[in-house]
Amino acid sequence: MSFRTAVLIAAGGSLALLAGAFAFQLLGYAPCRMCIWQRWPHAAAVAIGMLAVLCPDRRIVAAGCMAALIAAALGAYHVGVESGLWEGLAECAGGAGLTGLSGADLLDSTRDIGPSPVRCDEPAWTLFGISLAGWNALLSLGFVAFWILAAIRAPRASA
Repeated sequence: MSFRTAVLIAAGGSLALLAGAFAFQLLGYAPCRMCIWQRWPHAAAVAIGMLAVLCPDRRIVAAGCMAALIAAALGAYHVGVESGLWEGLAECAGGAGLTGLSGADLLDSTRDIGPSPVRCDEPAWTLFGISLAGWNALLSLGFVAFWILAAIRAPRASA
């Protein structure tokens, strides 16, 4: 496999995951805060991939690899929250938006306390028992492998 092909698979995979995340959002699956965090490294990997195709350099490829690793780590952390292995963010647990409200405010059915936060500790969707965060972690690790392959295949700098 060539350098360019490996970069295109790695960056294209991140682009596909981003497109899938936005498609799920359009289908009504609102993302939680940690889901949003997981999108940023993929966006970076797409940009880094474009740069790597234009300027083949191992340092650029290393940045793409780091972006994929960060996406995988965020996905794994999110899976841990979903599995109850550790606590997530306070604003993802369903209690956000209630701070500063009195008991009377909470009982007032005419008062709009804002949209309900999307819970980070409850998977919105699963496939084969794996949540979206889990798929993100697994696929991102696959992209890491392609970034590493691209680094191996990167053209040598001339001295």
